[in-house]
This record gives sequence, structure tokens and C-alpha cells, in this order.
Amino acid sequence: MSHDLFEAARGAMAFAHAPYSKFPVGAAIRAEDGKVYTGANIENLSFPQGWCAEPTAISAMIMGGAKKIVEIAVIAEKLALCPPCGGCRQKISEFASKGTKIYLCDETGVKKTMTMDELLPFSFETELG
Repeated sequence: MSHDLFEAARGAMAFAHAPYSKFPVGAAIRAEDGKVYTGANIENLSFPQGWCAEPTAISAMIMGGAKKIVEIAVIAEKLALCPPCGGCRQKISEFASKGTKIYLCDETGVKKTMTMDELLPFSFETELG
């Protein structure tokens, strides 16, 4: 199941707008509705006004009517196994459970699988989930 998320994340990375960092990132979420939602990082010269791939994918998921992340894949062109940054970890946790699978990818596919709880232990918890 994770291979299609890897492919979707890699495809999303091609849409990254990263003229300043030259560090394109792609993310793909499978939501509770079974659909895959993607995002790429979009930089802005007015730092830190750009946004990462993961919240872009979360926004697509929310706008698509889904509310829960079942699994997510992340890939960066220049860094194998690029985990979500600290802010993105908390953003993901808002829509994920402790057991949600996080796939870290390189250019060939999924290389590491972890849970949300492993990625962000002791996260702020919401009453939404």
C-alpha cells in the first residue's frame, strides 16, 4: 500500500516551488476516505512565510472533505529519509492517531516506516480525534 503513496509524493515533489533553498519536498497522505492527497513545499522570499509539503497535503485533504490521516509518505530530492520538521510533526498529529504510519522515502521508494508516536512522542493532544 505504501508504494502508491511513495509514487504520489514523488510526483508532488515535481511541483515544489523551492527557488531559494533548492530543496524540493513532496508529501502524500492517504485519508480515512481512501483518497490520496498530495502537497509540495512552496517557498516565499519573505521567510518564514512559505510552507512545507506536509501542510500543503493536509490542506488538500481538508479541502477534499477528509479529516483523518491514515498514512503519509514524505520524500526530499536532496536528502534521503527526510522526516517532517518539528512544526509539521505537530500539524500532522492534529489529524493522525498515535499509530498512523509515516513513510520516509528516498528516490527508490520507502526506506523507513515509523508511527506518529515514534515521530513525535508526547505531542500536544487534541480532543478532535
